[in-house]
Amino acid sequence: MAKAAAVALSHPAQAATLSIMIEIRRIVEWAGAIGLAATALLAGCSATSLNPEAESNRSGAMQDVDRMLAEVSPQAVKEIVETLVTFGTRHTLSDTESDTRGIGAARRWIHREFEKIALLSERTDGEAMKVYFDSHAYGPDRRRVPVETEIVNVVAELPGSMLSARSRRYYVIGHYDSRAGEALDTTTDAPGANDDASGVAVVMELARVMSKRRYDATIVFMATAGEEQGLLGARLHATVARERGEDIRAVLSNDIVGDPKSPSGRVFDKHIRVFSEALPRTLAAEDLARIRSLGMENDSPSRQIARYVAETARKHGLAVQPMLINRTDRFLRGGDHTSFNEAGYPAVRFTIVEENYDRQHQDVRLVDGVQFGDLPEYVDAQYLAGVTRVNGAALAHLANAPSTPGNARIVTAALGNDTLLRWNASPEADVAGYEVVWRATIEHEWTDVHDAGLETEVTLPFSKDNHFFGVRAYDRDGYRSPVSFCGAAGR
Repeated sequence: MAKAAAVALSHPAQAATLSIMIEIRRIVEWAGAIGLAATALLAGCSATSLNPEAESNRSGAMQDVDRMLAEVSPQAVKEIVETLVTFGTRHTLSDTESDTRGIGAARRWIHREFEKIALLSERTDGEAMKVYFDSHAYGPDRRRVPVETEIVNVVAELPGSMLSARSRRYYVIGHYDSRAGEALDTTTDAPGANDDASGVAVVMELARVMSKRRYDATIVFMATAGEEQGLLGARLHATVARERGEDIRAVLSNDIVGDPKSPSGRVFDKHIRVFSEALPRTLAAEDLARIRSLGMENDSPSRQIARYVAETARKHGLAVQPMLINRTDRFLRGGDHTSFNEAGYPAVRFTIVEENYDRQHQDVRLVDGVQFGDLPEYVDAQYLAGVTRVNGAALAHLANAPSTPGNARIVTAALGNDTLLRWNASPEADVAGYEVVWRATIEHEWTDVHDAGLETEVTLPFSKDNHFFGVRAYDRDGYRSPVSFCGAAGR
């Protein structure tokens, strides 16, 4: 199919027609007149909308994701936040023996809830949900851990149902530790409702609704510890994962995702920020030189995951939509996603649009009528459920889609005004084809797509100098992989 398309596109008349149709698309879109007129102009054109699921007849797979997302409960996420607050403080160095107060009680409760979820999932043998404490000895250090401390993440793994895809791992994380005004205050109440019981609620609620279903690849639900003491739990976990050679394809980190109200009084309950790094931190000098030469500064693996999150949210018409931020994180703050970035894994951070710093890292107190402290009444359950659905949609698509095609490249063996693209096939047996996506170099998101069928090369009638190209795989159910950005090679 793709070979036939490539031959057709190489014919001058066909190539000219396709170029004209695509330019018409851009003109119509820029004019804000997308609709029936655009559809008529583009009828029969090989380049189509980037969102083929936008039509009314949604596939069975998309409908199954819709049903899963509908099961996300605002009441459930609210109860998770409120329960975590009852432990008083969840400071990383707080009490570990009490059953009612401190970080030890909190992590044992999370573990018990994961175990209940695993039992209700009725998964057995190789697909059985695995629940465990991921424990690491740490310290002392010269910053925020003055004594040797056990850093304990709480993990629930949902093994993939496809043997050839099971080794691929997709994470959703949030940190369950909290802090008061002083970084080493281990006894003062630190509710940590928004920072970050809200993120843990995302993790636990997705574990509940997703454990009932099968996914090709493995999904990992993890509540991390030690974030407030220096991103410790995530960093220790990611370091061990890298040493083991674990195939982590994406990490969705949720940190401060429950309160959409700005200090100015505005309410940003329709968006969630998604931060992503531009340049991977593990690149060698020659890789950096290659990125500069190809103009790839905005196309890191993490940035492709951010785009993927935005695209899946649009596909499912979610009430909360991602606001993509082309920065690794906020100024003067950090998050667990950076620990995975440092280990060489793609990771992004979800956080609210405008933060209220009276409610972060503050002792609970009332001063001149101003309430300080990260209290549960400030968490909006409907909004938090919406953020949970954004994560769930992305995870479901990532874990069910084929692997990203390897070695995607523009063939630069000769000068010319068209573009020859090649890539390596994805290994999964249910791959149904590949799509080439592209955008103008000044665009942030992919704007156009061409179905290449099962072939692994295609020629497009556009100058390789003027566009960025990528390739993604899709399966028989319509799930699409993240995009593999096309580099350049002689063959």
